[in-house]
Amino acid sequence: MRYSYIIPIIVFFLTITSCTKKNKDEIQPTKGTITESVYASGVVKSENQYTVYPTVNGVLQKINVVVGQSITQGQSLFQIESDKASLNTENARLAYQLSQEGNRFIQDKIAEMETKVQAAKDKLALDESVYKRNKNIKQYNVISEVDYEKVELAYKNSKSNYEAAVKQLGQLKSQLNNDQSRSNVNLRLNEKSQSDFNIKSAFSGELYDVLVKEGTLVTPQTPLAVIGKKNSYLLELDVDENDMVHVQLGQTMEVTMDSYKGKVFEATVDKIYPIMDVRSRTFKIEAHFTTPPAKLYPNLTAEANIIIQIKKNVLTIPKSYLVDKEFVLVGKDEKRKVKIGLSDYQNVEILQGLQATENIYKPK
Repeated sequence: MRYSYIIPIIVFFLTITSCTKKNKDEIQPTKGTITESVYASGVVKSENQYTVYPTVNGVLQKINVVVGQSITQGQSLFQIESDKASLNTENARLAYQLSQEGNRFIQDKIAEMETKVQAAKDKLALDESVYKRNKNIKQYNVISEVDYEKVELAYKNSKSNYEAAVKQLGQLKSQLNNDQSRSNVNLRLNEKSQSDFNIKSAFSGELYDVLVKEGTLVTPQTPLAVIGKKNSYLLELDVDENDMVHVQLGQTMEVTMDSYKGKVFEATVDKIYPIMDVRSRTFKIEAHFTTPPAKLYPNLTAEANIIIQIKKNVLTIPKSYLVDKEFVLVGKDEKRKVKIGLSDYQNVEILQGLQATENIYKPK
């Protein structure tokens, strides 16, 4: 008797379960809002964030800063061992001083040569005057041919001597300028080379990280530190090449971060880098938070949906009810072609082929 009551109850329960399952797989389209968006992912960065690299090889002798410290533009960050560079600079300074002494000798020669040039110029003027007078009276046979030729030769010699003196003066001045420039440039180059061993900050900000230790051998490929603008952050995101054509400046995006689970923040696209990374096949964009989170740190991961367009009061169905991206089941085995519009991660807009009062079935 006891089992005869149990069996009908089990059958009834299975019937209810079957009906419930059937009802879950059978729905009607709904009216609602659908948002088309583009996915992007990336990290939070400080404004003007950059990695500090040395420009010379050497042993890191001293670290002058600590992580979290505020940095001013031009502040010394690291000191690389520079004994050899110091010796080279001192040698260049001595050479410069010697050249200055040598230049004083050349300046004396220039002064002497300027006197010679003036004397040659005065003699040329005198001989030219004599030559012209004799040339005018030669036609009257007042002067013999021999005397006239002597006067003409004296004029020509004076002219040649003057031109040679002017040329020699120019060469001395050019030599002086070249010697001064050469020694001065050599000294400045060595001073600049020595200054490269003292690594300074390019601008004011905050020191986020020091990536090396004292005593490390560094090269121009060795990252030393990360610096950025204090309390000012942006989003640096990657967008797939297939979606990039939809992204424009000024578009709004919804941002989520692992650090703030369950919260959505709004940001705006304000910079697009117009070149694709051939390795990742993505484009880089930058965005700023409209209302930033209370606390942010460089390199926090972030995901964003860039809103392309929003449509309200449209007919939608869940994406899972589409068959081959263009059909729906109006009967368990009856397919109907529909025209779809926008879609998001869950729903798709139905433009034609289905009414709001019709039932559709979820494909098995």
